[in-house]
Amino acid sequence: MSRIHVVAAVIEHDGRLLACRRAPHKDAAGRWEFPGGKVEAGESPEEALAREIGEELGARIHVGELLDRTATGRVDLACYAAALDGPLPTGSTDHDALRWLLPAELAGLDWADADRPVVALLTAG
Repeated sequence: MSRIHVVAAVIEHDGRLLACRRAPHKDAAGRWEFPGGKVEAGESPEEALAREIGEELGARIHVGELLDRTATGRVDLACYAAALDGPLPTGSTDHDALRWLLPAELAGLDWADADRPVVALLTAG
């Protein structure tokens, strides 16, 4: 079984983290995730993440350190710390809701399976 390599950005702003709810027309609709997407051939994970955030949120980011890497089923998800390089995003092509939450508030959402390990890491501290 070949794995799909996916990256996600844990974007922090003023002590809050950006959570995004999958739109009704997407897989895992209604569940929450950190924004990101698939790594394309020839891209580094960091390049893919910057591209995906630009496409989904219309925002630019600085990609920081790798926070967690988890494989669930066919998905290999690498989550990176990230900071915005410009204004806050106001919408998304893949999500029907965006929320800025304190780390302690993350556990109250229904997260996509692949995102649960990084949520556990972020809420442990």
